[in-house]
Amino acid sequence: MTTTPARARTDVAPQPQVTAGPAERTIRRLGLGLTAGTLAWAASIFAFTTVTEGVPERIGDLTGLAFQLGVFCLLAIQFKTRATGNSTVLLKVEAVILGIASVWSLLHGVLPSNLQDATWLVPMDICWPLSMIGMAVIAVKIAVAGRWRGVLRWWPLVAESWAIVTVPSMVVFGDGASRWIGGTHLLIGYATLGVLLALRPHLVLPKI
Repeated sequence: MTTTPARARTDVAPQPQVTAGPAERTIRRLGLGLTAGTLAWAASIFAFTTVTEGVPERIGDLTGLAFQLGVFCLLAIQFKTRATGNSTVLLKVEAVILGIASVWSLLHGVLPSNLQDATWLVPMDICWPLSMIGMAVIAVKIAVAGRWRGVLRWWPLVAESWAIVTVPSMVVFGDGASRWIGGTHLLIGYATLGVLLALRPHLVLPKI
């Protein structure tokens, strides 16, 4: 008796291996950066609220900085994919405002107590809410432009509604309740957005 190995089938086309390109890998890393920074700030809000002083306040400033660096990751993706359309002026203006706000977070988190409320820091502090307003405008532009597809076309609107949801909740329900609303909204909005970008980077890249 002899045994003959089965012949290779020639009627089945070989299946190509699908690997992520450099652009997709970059978007995945930046998306995870957004999620990591968001988780850090959300944890601080859950632990200490947003209205604090002393060490908790400094922790809030520095984790807020981590979040801002995460938002820079999001901005980088938006630049790379021209998410708002052919013009990137809005993204550049947002990068400047967010950069100033990030410097404020760093300085307010590390400067001596007698300098934390210095007059020259006030204009930089104003850039914090302005940067969030800017990101909200960018989210609207992304939805209108339609360059991002599927869930990622609309999820930035969820993420960028943070201030619209959290600030009124603080006024109506007080800081005790707004900490949970604000922290949870960060998880649903920005943290989830980063995960979606990591899992589905092809949705923000041009179709081939």
